[in-house]
Amino acid sequence: MKRGRKTNEANSSSSEETTEKEFKRHKVIDEKTVVTQSPDWANLLQDIILQVFQYLPLLDRAHASQVCRSWNQVFHMPDLWRCFEFELNQPATSYLRATHPELIKQIIKRHSNHLQYVSFKVDSSKESAEAACDILSQLVNCSLKTLGLISTARPSFMDLPKSHFISALTVVFVNSKSLSSLKIDDTPVDDPSLKVLVANNSDTLKLLKMSSCPHVSPAGILCVADQCHGLRELALNYHLLSDELLLALSSEKHVRLEHLRIDVVSENPGQTQFHTIQKSSWDAFIKHSPKVNLVMYFFLYEEEFDPFFRYEIPVTHLYFGRSVSKDVLGRVGMTCPRLVELVVCANGLRPLDEELIRIAERCKYLSAVGLGECEVSCSAFVEFVKMCGGRLSQLSIMEEVLIPDQKYSLEQIHWEVSKHLGRVWFPDMMPTW
Repeated sequence: MKRGRKTNEANSSSSEETTEKEFKRHKVIDEKTVVTQSPDWANLLQDIILQVFQYLPLLDRAHASQVCRSWNQVFHMPDLWRCFEFELNQPATSYLRATHPELIKQIIKRHSNHLQYVSFKVDSSKESAEAACDILSQLVNCSLKTLGLISTARPSFMDLPKSHFISALTVVFVNSKSLSSLKIDDTPVDDPSLKVLVANNSDTLKLLKMSSCPHVSPAGILCVADQCHGLRELALNYHLLSDELLLALSSEKHVRLEHLRIDVVSENPGQTQFHTIQKSSWDAFIKHSPKVNLVMYFFLYEEEFDPFFRYEIPVTHLYFGRSVSKDVLGRVGMTCPRLVELVVCANGLRPLDEELIRIAERCKYLSAVGLGECEVSCSAFVEFVKMCGGRLSQLSIMEEVLIPDQKYSLEQIHWEVSKHLGRVWFPDMMPTW
């Protein structure tokens, strides 16, 4: 019996050892399988790495290029450098993250001929604007399609010697034979440089934004409109707008304009004289481009509005950045039948009840309204919303604007307005922090 018991114990022990060995063998195999199945980052498809790199900030992109040879090859692929933004600032005075100078040198040396969609974001310092001009001067081997010069604060480019800026910009205009988009707001660009632009890119230019360019005359912008028949978007200051320009944009040769933005700005109250555009010029413009968005930003003092809204004007988006009188808003209701969006940042202490009702009656396309430091009675506001109905897709009204009356309190107006809009609506609240 003892002998049989020992045999059984031996067999049992042997069986356990065998099981343990099998478990360890399978574990090793599983571990090898796990290792084999883990991703091989070095052998990812280059198209995938390229898409990832395009989302990385420049410095992170440069660090990633040092991981392996494959990733470094992607870092130097032309497709990665077609679209690029140079960030230039003085670290001591700016919060922006600057593009490292050594990387800029490498980009100019190896990829300048690949750049197509380029923008420069600079702070207010003269040094940053000079650095941007130095880079522009080196882009002699590239053919840009878009160029944007973005100043996060003034004066930036306006603080440079005009000749230095024009020289750098002309390099791009001459070498880029297919420039389609140009954003040069707040720069010392002038009429002769626009002629160079037109001479080399008239067949391709579709978008031009050049607000606050004091060295450009109405004749200079008219030259662009006369020659660039494919222009679809244009942004400029009101002093450049003329009857001749609107008629040029309305010629049979010119494509239909899609977007026209006009900034009407006065920095010296009482010292700026604003000319009047003839109604016949607006009529010809709208006849040629019936679906154009005409956007007007007004930064005027109340006494300077006299030349405006005296007859029908085809504006679609209207923004008043300073206080505007009841009289002017009343004229808006009478003269802006195409109005789609209205934003009033400030008004006096007299309620705008009649003016809002008139706008609701006459502006049948109105779909977005914003009111800031104004006053409107709750009853008039409800009537305004009722008249506009569900077409008001955006309604931003500060709670302080609404004045309770005998018919509606602030608590009741929320439900009444929501009922007419067909959705839940609340007035905006002023933050208390």
